[in-house]
Amino acid sequence: MTTFMLALLACLAVFCTTHVLGAKDDLYINRTILESATAQGAVCLDGSPPAYHLDRGHGTGLRSWIIYLDGGGWCDSIPDCLNRSTMFLGSTKKMSQIGLFAGILHNTSQKNPEFYNWNRVRVKYCDGSSFTGDVEQVDSDNKLYFRGARIFKAVMEDLWSKGMKNAENAILSGISAGGLATILNCDKFKCLIPENARVKCIADAGFFINGKTIYGTSYIQEMYRRIVNLHGSAKNLPLACTASMEPSLCFFPQNVVPFVQTPLFIINSIYDYWQINNTLIPPYLDPQHAWKDCIRHINNCTFGQRIVIQAFGVEFLKTFEELPPSLTRGYFLTSCYSHGGILSPDYWSNIARPLTLLNKTITEAVADWYFEREGFQSIDPHPYVRDCKLVKLGNE
Repeated sequence: MTTFMLALLACLAVFCTTHVLGAKDDLYINRTILESATAQGAVCLDGSPPAYHLDRGHGTGLRSWIIYLDGGGWCDSIPDCLNRSTMFLGSTKKMSQIGLFAGILHNTSQKNPEFYNWNRVRVKYCDGSSFTGDVEQVDSDNKLYFRGARIFKAVMEDLWSKGMKNAENAILSGISAGGLATILNCDKFKCLIPENARVKCIADAGFFINGKTIYGTSYIQEMYRRIVNLHGSAKNLPLACTASMEPSLCFFPQNVVPFVQTPLFIINSIYDYWQINNTLIPPYLDPQHAWKDCIRHINNCTFGQRIVIQAFGVEFLKTFEELPPSLTRGYFLTSCYSHGGILSPDYWSNIARPLTLLNKTITEAVADWYFEREGFQSIDPHPYVRDCKLVKLGNE
């Protein structure tokens, strides 16, 4: 199975759990095609212009902005990127004209109490490099463009001209590959906002570790090396990191977060669904489908399989806890077998059965941290992977 198809399945898994057609309180926002970006060479894999969805703020949120970067994996080879360029993850021509605004992007105080009246932006992901690529030469045989970094710059400049230049509050956020992009671009984003503004970043399911497969090989490290080389990403990765190690290693948050100066909040599962399915058990290592039932539904795992997944969680925590301490950093780490969800109303603001750590929902933890009412750093104390089904975490 190609890297693209893995990305597509992960993206659809998140989307399908949050997209409820016909729900009376769903909010859909029309897209803006940034035609002017093509003059800067800021284009998707297929050469189409980038796009975003913007819902304007009002009242007290008029000068506050939250930018959400979509996720959807990466492409690490010409065939992989070519395949991706024919679909919505590589071309605005293939994208829906409307975008769902739920969770952290919703416009009601009941579902999104702290940010509902901000200017809320959802940036579409069509470059396959977490907005880091920049290769001047076009792949002439396949007409592929590797310009993710230019897309990020062009979109931010356009939003700046539409009022972000006057921002008093600003958040850069994203999920999965967009969560990684949030970490990699966090300090760049801070530089775009007025100096006296409160600027912070929130990365959801973007803390991908440099873990080993079930056979001890480095699949994810090799994949990231191919991505960085193909997309020409090295020059757009944090310089403080690339100056001290091989550039592709700076695609791993564990090597970048220590250099991020802007306050950062990390939301992640210790047993992240994507990482279990790709970093730990990439499909090519399971040709007999011995892991199929387990990785689809965690409750179907055998005792031995649970031990392997448990070991990955231990490795994840060890990697995370080796980060240098920071008073400005926040984190909310669960034991759920999941992959992101701040765009999901159930995950972000479910009132009936909320996810909580230290008696706080993700919404409350993020808001208290952002507005500096109280710091928040918590790791789910449960020592095993769980199918959470929106149960409370670590409070019983």
